[in-house]
Amino acid sequence: MKISSIHFVVNETKPDAHETYGRLSSALARYGMVESASPAEADAIIALGGDGTILRAFRSCPGKPVAGFNIGTLGYLSCVERKHFDDALAMLSDGRFKISERTMLSVRKTDSESGFDAANDIVLTRELSGHAGVFELTVNSRPAACYVADGLVFATPTGSTAYSLAAGGPVVMPDSMSFVVTPMNPHALGVRPMVVNDSVTMRATVSGKSHASKTGVYVDGENAMMLAEWESVEIFKSNETASLIEFEGYDPYDVLARKLGWCAA
Repeated sequence: MKISSIHFVVNETKPDAHETYGRLSSALARYGMVESASPAEADAIIALGGDGTILRAFRSCPGKPVAGFNIGTLGYLSCVERKHFDDALAMLSDGRFKISERTMLSVRKTDSESGFDAANDIVLTRELSGHAGVFELTVNSRPAACYVADGLVFATPTGSTAYSLAAGGPVVMPDSMSFVVTPMNPHALGVRPMVVNDSVTMRATVSGKSHASKTGVYVDGENAMMLAEWESVEIFKSNETASLIEFEGYDPYDVLARKLGWCAA
């Protein structure tokens, strides 16, 4: 597949975002591509920013393959760095890339027909309280754990290097067919993250034993709903996927080594 039209999603808060966007937009013609004002009419999306910009592109341009051009800080997903921007444009034009269909998570209130999809993570976290929450978790209707913690992070393999990792969760490779459940600041020292198969349905309930007055549910960093005592959400594999462009030579282990500082000295 060769790309002929590009739509840009730009993080305007970055200091040189406008200048960089202008340069890339002008460079498209050199590689036989044009810019599309409408994502629906574009072959691919360039997310110019950091990983948050990629997540925004997934939400605003569903079904379109997204390439991450990093002008942020870490940029684990947006792994094309500035010095390689022109190389990446050439690869898009020549078809020297593959599209990785990344697993997404769905969350909905129990007994609800509608919900929200996340490429990175679903986070349940206490609100308006200095007290820990109490969260009861079932997996395929079987009791699995009762967490006394600030919250829970349910991460996809893609999201395992984001909030979940910061909370002490493991790195899970994109093709692992699994999800990660990571408690945030658990009360018991023996509580650890859990990896589950992505075929399961999980239910997280805010226990009546919780001292937190409200629990927020966040989908890729955006507040989606609030939960009261004994309300619960179901979390499961989405029918949708997030299409991420991986350029020729992409190696997820190399990205880990470079971005997370795992390189040998």
